[in-house]
Amino acid sequence: MTPEGSLLAAEGLCKAYGPTPALDGADFSIHPGEVVAVMGPSGSGKSTLLHCLAGIITPDSGTVRYGPHELTAMNDARRSALRRTDFGFVFQFGQLVPELTALENVALPLRLNGTPRKDAEAQAHQWLQRLEVDDVQTQRPGELSGGQGQRIAVARALATRPRVLFADEPTGALDSLNGERVLTLLTDAARDTHAAVVLVTHEARVAAYSDREIVVRDGKVKDMTAGLI
Repeated sequence: MTPEGSLLAAEGLCKAYGPTPALDGADFSIHPGEVVAVMGPSGSGKSTLLHCLAGIITPDSGTVRYGPHELTAMNDARRSALRRTDFGFVFQFGQLVPELTALENVALPLRLNGTPRKDAEAQAHQWLQRLEVDDVQTQRPGELSGGQGQRIAVARALATRPRVLFADEPTGALDSLNGERVLTLLTDAARDTHAAVVLVTHEARVAAYSDREIVVRDGKVKDMTAGLI
């Protein structure tokens, strides 16, 4: 049963790779505007959980619900459409398009959704200002520092105003100072837009930016504030 008021919820997720279970009856829920840190050692299943929640992979069993919709019952096309419009993603190494400028990278998801170029770039510029990197908007990823590149990746993820932002080790490649600045800007901007944030990390200092912490261990999920979800 989906927890009352939750935006995204999973129940009984199981996913195995060969004989190895990555998820073994995992439950999860997150509310609008909430930042939930997903913690656990390497290989615990936390990235698999994120990928199931985002509809990137399909669990072997269990359900994922996004609002009134069951993600696990959707076809690939419908899940892909949701990832373009309702979900945003930030990865450890940014994954910016190297041939595009910072401004063009942030405008890209808007353009893919049909926003005219002028409007898309105007919105992208506003997000670059908000993430404090508008001074490098004409530069390409190879000309940026790690911290600048990751802020641009955050701006790109938020440009479509997603309802859920998935951040997989977003500061894993940054020093502590740049990492803290990126996390502050990311969580502040997400809360301002009332986006839910699923923040995968193995670092306690990163989890400290969340409203709630869960731990994935042996394929199961434990809520550190309320026992099992």
